[in-house]
Amino acid sequence: MSARATRATSAVDRLKRRTGNSKYSMTVTGSGHFFLSEGAGNPPLGPPMELDEFVAFVNGIEPPAPKRVSKLDIAFEKQLTKTKK
Repeated sequence: MSARATRATSAVDRLKRRTGNSKYSMTVTGSGHFFLSEGAGNPPLGPPMELDEFVAFVNGIEPPAPKRVSKLDIAFEKQLTKTKK
């Protein structure tokens, strides 16, 4: 699998995890464009796109989950602000 397809596949896998919809499917055209559908045989959710445009499209469907912050991260941030003063 090429790096292009891996990047696109990773974007679709992240979308599946964020939405809980495991039916999302990516297709690559003969010209190297990508499109997304909600399952094999369903119509595409958008036109065939270049890799960067496709990844941005997929990432825009469902916003990413908020980043988790641990107590250690908060304590570290406090230490950084103390040393800057």
